Amino acid sequence: MHILTAKDLGHVIRERRKHLGLDQGVLAKRAGVSRQWVVEIERGKARAEVGLVLRVLGVLGVDLLARSEPSPPSPAASPSALIDIDAIVERGRDR
Repeated sequence: MHILTAKDLGHVIRERRKHLGLDQGVLAKRAGVSRQWVVEIERGKARAEVGLVLRVLGVLGVDLLARSEPSPPSPAASPSALIDIDAIVERGRDR
């Protein structure tokens, strides 16, 4: 999932917490934050401390990946997902 806003991040946290069967109080205790903090982050609090967010993500088993540019398609990608530029050029020449 691409996380573009604080609300997106809050959604990920809430959904993962529910998937694990945790209530907000249990998550808060395990992460060392208040229940109110969990409520706010799940609602998309834009000014949350990064260290606390990372701690909560760790408790939930959520990895955070940052990329500066799109990665190339993996070799395991389905053939239909890859574009054959040579075939496109050849079709253009046949016209």
